[in-house]
Amino acid sequence: MSFEVVSTGRYVPEKVVTNEDFVSKIDTTDEWIVSRTGIECRRYVENQTTADLGVLAAQKAIEKGNIPKEKIKAVIVATFTPDYLTPSVACLIQQQLQLPEDILSLDINGACSGFIYGMMLCDSLLTSFSEDEYILLIGTEVISKLLNFEDRGTCILFGDGAGAVILKKREGALGYFSVGSRGTSKELGCFGVDGKGSKPQVYMNGKEVFRFATATIVQCIEDVIEKNRVQKEEIDYVVCHQANKRIIDYAQKKSKISSEKFYVNIAEYGNTSSASIPIALDEMAEKNLLQRGMKVLMVGFGGGLTWGGTLIEW
Repeated sequence: MSFEVVSTGRYVPEKVVTNEDFVSKIDTTDEWIVSRTGIECRRYVENQTTADLGVLAAQKAIEKGNIPKEKIKAVIVATFTPDYLTPSVACLIQQQLQLPEDILSLDINGACSGFIYGMMLCDSLLTSFSEDEYILLIGTEVISKLLNFEDRGTCILFGDGAGAVILKKREGALGYFSVGSRGTSKELGCFGVDGKGSKPQVYMNGKEVFRFATATIVQCIEDVIEKNRVQKEEIDYVVCHQANKRIIDYAQKKSKISSEKFYVNIAEYGNTSSASIPIALDEMAEKNLLQRGMKVLMVGFGGGLTWGGTLIEW
């Protein structure tokens, strides 16, 4: 790995949607949702776009890190909910932040693994950057626009939000990656309701996703630890994609890493896809949980199917 996290930022919409808000719409209860997912509420946009959320998260990261905008040399955005096919969300954010034009701006659609995929790309890009140049990496999603509110197994899970990190080169840092993909949509996808792409909606087979996710997270954690030649006891925190608390609890037990090291915030935000890991990192930094030198293991998994993990030294 060739980078360090300089600063973080997050933004979630003001509108809070509680479990009780679903009771009048579908056959469900607060207890049913919490017991199966760990989710208590989530945020939905009202008049904001995917780019809007990304800009607000990025501004916070830039301000916290006191980063000169002219030193930002790339904007990488992980999202599966872009505002347009083109221009990309990254280009929209570059313009709204008034960043220099002589920079790289591109989107990555890795679904819930997108942030980890983005980190891997940034790791490679930074090898050609100088030590005083930065990359802005953002995970931003507006998933509420893609939900089928007649499908109680899916619509309750997702929320909107964005998280951002500023990265810079640091030679000799930790961080071998473990990534993968398996081209299948039977477990999870976002097609048209008629299968022809006419009206995109998220769908998922809950049981199949659980099987995929639990097996993938555990293996990914093992691979990352082995590749980075560390012991489980050396890991300070594990930040999984916040898809479902039962999935995270299962991974914790199977990995035999202390539950105190797993950071979980799904109760407040639901599943925000590519935004979930950077939102969590910013919360942790804000709470002073992350100190320089700490080892943080991150794992993402989701549509594609895709998965990825890495270990960073904070």
